[in-house]
Amino acid sequence: MAVIIVTGGAGFLGSHLCDRLLERGDEVLCVDNYFSGRKANVEHLIGNPRFELIRHDIVHPLYLEADQIYNLACPASPVAYQYNPIKTIKTSTVGMVNVLGLAKRCRARILHTSTSEVYGDPDVHPQKEDYWGNVNPIGPRSCYDEGKRVAESLCMNYHLAHDLDVRIVRIFNTYGPRMDPNDGRVVSNFIMQALRGESLTVYGDGKQTRSFCYVDDLVEGLIRMMNQDEQTGPVNLGNPVENTMIELARAVLEVTGSSSELQFDPLPQDDPKQRCPDITLARKLLNWEPTVDLKTGLTATAEYYRKTQLGD
Repeated sequence: MAVIIVTGGAGFLGSHLCDRLLERGDEVLCVDNYFSGRKANVEHLIGNPRFELIRHDIVHPLYLEADQIYNLACPASPVAYQYNPIKTIKTSTVGMVNVLGLAKRCRARILHTSTSEVYGDPDVHPQKEDYWGNVNPIGPRSCYDEGKRVAESLCMNYHLAHDLDVRIVRIFNTYGPRMDPNDGRVVSNFIMQALRGESLTVYGDGKQTRSFCYVDDLVEGLIRMMNQDEQTGPVNLGNPVENTMIELARAVLEVTGSSSELQFDPLPQDDPKQRCPDITLARKLLNWEPTVDLKTGLTATAEYYRKTQLGD
């Protein structure tokens, strides 16, 4: 049994990770300040003797003991991270320094969840880990994109300067139950609009692409990356199957049984036209690739929203 800290543990991804670690028999210290995480996501774990919920903001130093640290603390949806951009960038910079300092003090292995956003609006497709990206450093998304790029740099410098045991993953679009229905991400937007009988808002011409990875697959990738001893990364984790926004909208309409129409709105600034991971390294290093197809994942997510948002 390991003692494991999960920062951002009450968030969408973090709560699923806490579930898996507890199922495995670990002791989990879930740290969250509820900026974008929600206590409801981990309510079912309260009372488990191996689970502890700690309200804390990693922008302030954290004094705990652990064998491993998963750093997931940072708002990940544009609605959340643009609501308070200074808070967002402080979490990825000051917060990252604090979590790395904690790992250094207790000699814990730390896995940092970076993002496909470090690739910006890529001019290389699909994106491999050695691509440096095409990011606007002063654009509306920069608080998140550049914060995550700095966090990767901090991880590598702590690794080189202090021999800290570091792992870095770059997460591509992930979806599933417990996603905030109002977080502005396309899967939650489409499903909620479809369930309410509203038009599905498609930005631009709808031909821009994303790759959608179901949360269970992503969590499996995180755990495999943490527990391999070969390299620090970064390693892409995501689904290499690309879908246009129109294809996603049609899939959502199919699984929800909705007769909603599509409504086309202008494309937001700096919104990437293509985003798809090259997961060659993850396949080789972790023997990992997604197994849940889009229809199965969307069905489970829509069912979660029906129960929690519509009371069906």
